[in-house]
Amino acid sequence: QVQFVESGGGSVQPGGSLTLSCAPSGLTLEDYAVGWFRQAPGKEREGVSCISETGSSTYYKEFVKGRFTISKDGAKNTMYLNLNSLEPEDTAVYYCAAGRLCWLMDYWGQGIQVTVSS
Repeated sequence: QVQFVESGGGSVQPGGSLTLSCAPSGLTLEDYAVGWFRQAPGKEREGVSCISETGSSTYYKEFVKGRFTISKDGAKNTMYLNLNSLEPEDTAVYYCAAGRLCWLMDYWGQGIQVTVSS
């Protein structure tokens, strides 16, 4: 059974930064494309960023380009999302996920809250 442990969420002021971490059990991140998604109140879940199985390709949705950075560490079997220059519109529950291809995810974390507010 695959389970994810997400950490690093919380509340931050506009312009602040956070780093989200996601460590799975029962799954080796090096064997999967991994991504981050988010769901804001009253909105559908949307993709944020994805990194390919090999780690050679990264993808970002336009609204986070230049502000967020995705990575994965095979030695620690952990994936990360660095969030910089946060805006109130970034407030959402963030989910980590793993799958065969970017954006086609098979396994999901439970979600972690990020709140950006002054």
